[in-house]
Amino acid sequence: MNKSIVIIGAGLSGLYLGYLLKKAGFTIKILEANDRIGGRIFTKKTHDTSVELGATWLWKYNKDLMDLCQELKLTLFEQDMDGEALFEATAAHTVQRFKLPAHQEISYRIAGGTVALLEQLTAHFSEDELLLNATVNTIKEQDNTIEVITAHSTFIADSVVSTIPPQLLVHSIDFPVALDTELVHVANNCHTWMKDSIKFAVVYNTPFWEKKGLSGTGFSHVGPFTEIYDHSDFTDKRFALMGFLNGNLATETKAQRELLVKTQLLKFFGDDGENYLSYEEKVWSQAPLTTTATDTYLTPHANNGHLIFQKAYLNGKFIVAGSETSPSYGGYMEGAIYRGHQIALQLKRQFL
Repeated sequence: MNKSIVIIGAGLSGLYLGYLLKKAGFTIKILEANDRIGGRIFTKKTHDTSVELGATWLWKYNKDLMDLCQELKLTLFEQDMDGEALFEATAAHTVQRFKLPAHQEISYRIAGGTVALLEQLTAHFSEDELLLNATVNTIKEQDNTIEVITAHSTFIADSVVSTIPPQLLVHSIDFPVALDTELVHVANNCHTWMKDSIKFAVVYNTPFWEKKGLSGTGFSHVGPFTEIYDHSDFTDKRFALMGFLNGNLATETKAQRELLVKTQLLKFFGDDGENYLSYEEKVWSQAPLTTTATDTYLTPHANNGHLIFQKAYLNGKFIVAGSETSPSYGGYMEGAIYRGHQIALQLKRQFL
């Protein structure tokens, strides 16, 4: 085929699209500004275990994602929900125990962490096909090609696909020939999933909550954490709890957030709760390669899958992709896979 495609972003969207295009015979180059792959998938290793500070769960109705995990021979395991859950209604009330509803939709995790999905995809790329620390500064259309310019290199391609969040795209990359004004407007008002989230995890020597008849699941209207779940590993040899913090705590320091979490863990679980091995967190609003400073509040999934993203730009040479542009499950891992299929088919039709 000898048609070259440059993909911007090595999150799940970019890696999966590169995987599909390489199998189809395209020459690919994936450029990632960060020093790691994954985007909003962020599996952090600590104390001989892995904790998810980004995308974590998948469900049976995530058909494309489930199929991909099977294709890559990944092992899935059920989120442990055995035992009672905890609920904190107000600061004045004690934490209440309750039984979780029966027949809930089962959520699954990937053995080895969500990063295992990324590692299986990247195993198909050479060092020349996936470049880290390669921040794209400019995208410039030529007569029959398109140029992607970084601080150190210029790449010439037949087509360029951006898989970074649309809002980040229009704020961080220069286009000498301006993009469609409606596209820029919608992109600026397209919600980036996870950007408002603060995820945290605490690692323990034992799953002490099980001895208390608890599932590790908890909810709070008070905070600092609003949700918490068992996050022990697939082998049940390492143990953790993981959850979400109130987004208003983004302006606090990590030490201040940890102190608040420690106090709440004590309230929820007693002395065992505060005796953790490590505290880990990720404040996604402070991730410069995920989000951009904006004063505009966007409702979750606002403009995800918008029709404007389904068009090609710069005379058909530039495509805006990524999970937020997916008309199905926009913002989620399933959306990244669904959109990858769409773009791969589009490029095959264009060049075959």
